[in-house]
Amino acid sequence: MRSNRRPDQMKLGAFFHPTGHHVASWLHPGAQIDAGTNCRHYVELAQTAERGRFDLMFLADGLAVRDAPMEVLSRWPQYTVYFEPITLLSAIAASTRHLGLVATASTSYSAPYNLARAYASLDHISGGRAGWNVVTSGGDAAAANFDRVQYPHDERYDRAIEFVEVVRGLWDSWDDDAFVRDRANALYFDPAKLHTLDHVGKYFSVRGPLNAARPPQGHPVLFQAGGSPPGRDLAARLCEAVFTPLHTLEAAQSFYQDVKGRMARYGRRPDQLKIMPGLNPVIGRTRAEALEKHQYLQSLIHPKVGLELLSNALGGYDLSGCDVDGPLPAELDAMNTETGQTQFKNVLGWARNENLTIRQLYERFAGARGQRTVIGTGEEVADQLQDWFEAYGVDGFLIQPPYLPGGLDEFVDEVIPVLQQRGLFRTEYEGSTLRDNLGLERPRSRYEAPAAA
Repeated sequence: MRSNRRPDQMKLGAFFHPTGHHVASWLHPGAQIDAGTNCRHYVELAQTAERGRFDLMFLADGLAVRDAPMEVLSRWPQYTVYFEPITLLSAIAASTRHLGLVATASTSYSAPYNLARAYASLDHISGGRAGWNVVTSGGDAAAANFDRVQYPHDERYDRAIEFVEVVRGLWDSWDDDAFVRDRANALYFDPAKLHTLDHVGKYFSVRGPLNAARPPQGHPVLFQAGGSPPGRDLAARLCEAVFTPLHTLEAAQSFYQDVKGRMARYGRRPDQLKIMPGLNPVIGRTRAEALEKHQYLQSLIHPKVGLELLSNALGGYDLSGCDVDGPLPAELDAMNTETGQTQFKNVLGWARNENLTIRQLYERFAGARGQRTVIGTGEEVADQLQDWFEAYGVDGFLIQPPYLPGGLDEFVDEVIPVLQQRGLFRTEYEGSTLRDNLGLERPRSRYEAPAAA
């Protein structure tokens, strides 16, 4: 029996696209076909993840119906009709006790005050289990919905840094013990413990204070997705967990060392950031059964959807005139793109390093939406997780079941027990908040006096 050779244990998140992570999951007969409008479906997924002692569930978001030809859009429902995630997580909070509740929200098309208030509210509603996945949002479709021009890639990250700093400042508007609620003296709060931010910066002017008490966690946990150089620096500077596509152990170790190596310049320790790449597990009672399951899912990918998704990963490059059984055009090697730089490099790397055709590329990319796929029995999948964890390529994983609810049930029933037996994963939650379970400190308020030496 293999056992854990690291002093810590891995962290696990569950990423729930409505019907599952696979681009054709909605066509699987075991998927919840009306998931995008079925709140009970998400509540039951959250309860299953909590039964498996997952650290958190994660919901992505988008701010526009996908900008695609109707013949593609009508076959690709994942970002067409679905819940606003903070609203949905607030409903889920009432039906769970320990599971972290993490939602994406954009710094490009939101105001710091609104997001600070929304996540503070979610943290209070859930008893300290909220997390914010900080994204910068590219794409003309979203920009058109907010009467804005899309920000250039690097500017989006500069703006995001200031945005997050403002939000954190607003979360510190009230000291933890500001609300005395003293009826005898008719005093609701201590005026000395209220702080006005008065932020004036390059992108934002925000007075404050926030009309919400300081969150139970001090600050909801900050997550970030992506692996571009500005994204890595944002993670090292401000964030506490990173979701990013990583496909080889060598690439994972390089990313791990690079991002954690940047943290010292911002006065942070490596253990204050958890690196959790996406993982798409396809699980069977035998390896042959798992391979058959994967092949069936791949067979459901409509060619037009596969080409559109691959085109998006390549910055919108038009593949419609290309031979799908030929290579990617050579001109892509010299291209740069404003959106999805990590995905662009991954897809181009597969094409050139493995001599994959366009069809093979869209099958690989579309099947797992650019993330790593692991196929096998529960024990074989656990082996893969253990190898990457013990080699310090990751601190954990964001598990992306290919279809729901069945894919999550299989992971909880077949993989989690193996990880627990090996000492790699918890058998009980460590605490009541997301920070407790991730092993993250509760941040002190910026207005709190430094502790005496």
